[in-house]
Amino acid sequence: MSVLISSTTAFTVCFMVWMMFAIIGIPIKKQLGLNETEFGLLTAMPVLTGSLVRVPLGIWTDRFGGRIVLFSLMLSTVIPIWMMQYATAYWHFLTLGLFVGLAGGSFSVGTPYVARWFPKNRQGLAMGVFGAGNSGSAVTKFLAPALIAGAGGTWTVVPKVYSIIMLVTALLFWVFSSTNPAHNVRSTASFGAQLKMLKDPRVWRYCQYYSVVFGGYVGLALWMTKYYVGEYGFDMKLAALLAACFSLPGGVLRALGGWFSDRYGAYKTTWWVMWVCWVAFFILSYPQTQMVVTTVKGPMSLNLGLNPTVFTGVLFVVGIAMAVGKASVFKFISDDFGQNIGAVSGIVGLAGGLGGFILPIMFGALVDLTGVRTSCFMLLYGTACVSLVWMHYSFKPESCEVEVKHALQGTAKA
Repeated sequence: MSVLISSTTAFTVCFMVWMMFAIIGIPIKKQLGLNETEFGLLTAMPVLTGSLVRVPLGIWTDRFGGRIVLFSLMLSTVIPIWMMQYATAYWHFLTLGLFVGLAGGSFSVGTPYVARWFPKNRQGLAMGVFGAGNSGSAVTKFLAPALIAGAGGTWTVVPKVYSIIMLVTALLFWVFSSTNPAHNVRSTASFGAQLKMLKDPRVWRYCQYYSVVFGGYVGLALWMTKYYVGEYGFDMKLAALLAACFSLPGGVLRALGGWFSDRYGAYKTTWWVMWVCWVAFFILSYPQTQMVVTTVKGPMSLNLGLNPTVFTGVLFVVGIAMAVGKASVFKFISDDFGQNIGAVSGIVGLAGGLGGFILPIMFGALVDLTGVRTSCFMLLYGTACVSLVWMHYSFKPESCEVEVKHALQGTAKA
């Protein structure tokens, strides 16, 4: 249990740091005069490296154990976080963001590390509890604005405090975590040989699902504070608080997704997650609209669009669905690839992370091109459609085989 608690705490802090630009990016955007696309790239840079390192980190975890890998990873980010306060040019922030982003690779380390301490029928719940560290995104939305306000509006206080938090958390993780050499994969397979599992179509399916539930979560977590500021004119503190209504359930309730996956199966859980996201994104996609309708009594003005309360409520539902979906996708992996959880989770995590990297940039580009802020949800609506179609046609033959098998067994008994 100490392994689960210490690992979840470490992952929460890593995710908190990984999402740092969701808050400090707003004053930096104003300071540097960035457009929406440049802001999207700024917020996405940490996500890029946090995604690219997931495959090697997952494989190293299989070979050397999660304790030493996660501890080393956390220590490697302390100096880049601290140096962030001295950045002045746009390229400074982009470069340092790449190094700070290493913290995002912690997921592909902690997932196999935690899972191997539990029996198979409890791995879904264990990975879900660990994955609740995604709530670090919400912690940033509570903590960073408060730190900035306490420092008189100066954003540089955030990297100062975060670097200290990361260092202390890394030391505490080392003290309270454990190592079991039996959990290491005793294989001489090369890096390339282990990557050959990409030939398995199941891995590609899980990459697609995770790019929606995790990539979409990261993209929205980075974008929503800025969205509230621009769409509804809120100040940063209120905007961050409302954005946390999405980030918090999207992280904390991941454990619930693990429980659902253990009880009802990964397929059914993921299927319903995609349906909920599909409907919610359709509702959120409708832009603020004003129209004049000619009636028998003369022109009538209509204002159509979601007010902040309804918008936040629907976004809250999306956060819950994505939390459940993030856990159910990894239940697929633990069921199908028990001996290579680290390597496969690294690959799938890479796909999800790259989704989280690309989406904020595309969100900004779409706003610059169309001028419609809800275009981000239009894009996500399309990705949910792809997942639903792919799931339907991928699992239909497998379902038929199961039904035929049960029918034959019933005939034999008769």
